[in-house]
Amino acid sequence: MAKDIRVLIVEDHDMARMGLSVILSSNADIKIDDMCADGQEGVEKALDLLPDVVVMDIGLPTIDGIEATKRIKAANPKIKVLMYTSRESEDDIFDSFQAGADGYITKGATSEQTVAAVRAVSEGAGWLDPAIAKVVLSNIRRGASVTEKRGEINYKLGKNLYGLTEREMDVLALIVDGLTNPQIADKLFITISTTKTHVHSILQKLYVNSRSKAVSMAMKEGLV
Repeated sequence: MAKDIRVLIVEDHDMARMGLSVILSSNADIKIDDMCADGQEGVEKALDLLPDVVVMDIGLPTIDGIEATKRIKAANPKIKVLMYTSRESEDDIFDSFQAGADGYITKGATSEQTVAAVRAVSEGAGWLDPAIAKVVLSNIRRGASVTEKRGEINYKLGKNLYGLTEREMDVLALIVDGLTNPQIADKLFITISTTKTHVHSILQKLYVNSRSKAVSMAMKEGLV
């Protein structure tokens, strides 16, 4: 039986905090440990409760979400932090990852995307909102060095921009090669049912509704 994902929500807007709680707790594998509206309190609760994932707003009272993330990660790097914010500036994105954030999603994301992001970071995969991924990729394609621009960033850019797990990357590569589900299952020594689950997850994370679109996305974004 899969382990529950324990979540701490740090968000100062009451409606956003409650709405996020409802979205996440409606999934059987996600449990809300606690909620708070203050950055310093968020740090204290994170280090006391040791949740799997902290969903962290940036604009918080006392200390902001970026500083709170830095303190949490310095004290316990095992705690995953997903930035949950309306901010889309390059400064906020890179400063968040420099602080140690494991993912970044905007408040305009769908419920499904938000849940997928929490699950991805809990599994150790990086996550970027598609709009944010475009900002980072654009920066890289312009020849800018993320490391030089914002210091040493504790984040794996590139193939995990969409939160794909290592196994999903394997499956995606075989989809691009034109293999069917039975062929993929045989190649990776997994069941067809497991293969279908991986394919479904890949389509969700890439925000496409067909294998052909997944192939196009993979080639366009250099995922394989």
